[in-house]
Amino acid sequence: MNGDSSGSKKVVLAYSGGLDTSCILVWLKEMGFQVIAYLADVGQLEDFDRVREKALSLGAHKMIIADQKQEFVEEFIWMAIKAGALYEDRYLMGTSVARPCIGRKMIDVAKEEGADFVSHGATGKVS
Repeated sequence: MNGDSSGSKKVVLAYSGGLDTSCILVWLKEMGFQVIAYLADVGQLEDFDRVREKALSLGAHKMIIADQKQEFVEEFIWMAIKAGALYEDRYLMGTSVARPCIGRKMIDVAKEEGADFVSHGATGKVS
């Protein structure tokens, strides 16, 4: 995918600004990657300016924050409600339902940016 001749490989990183994604951002930089940090706004309460500042201060080449609220509600939340997607019969599976919405947009961003890879920095726990 990467068409530049600099030899640096590009990666789009799902970035939250937390410990795990911040550590992987720095590690990817140390491994020689040009990191494009990506954060989806799916309606969460977030200090997006703080996250942007942190990613850039840690060495991200660029920080992209995409407004995916409408897409998330119309294409994912409504389907989850219709399907009765509840965790332990009590909670709407909002966090996990957001993952395919976010991933799909990350792939679009990777193509637009000419990235070679996409990555996430989550722990091994399931969320």
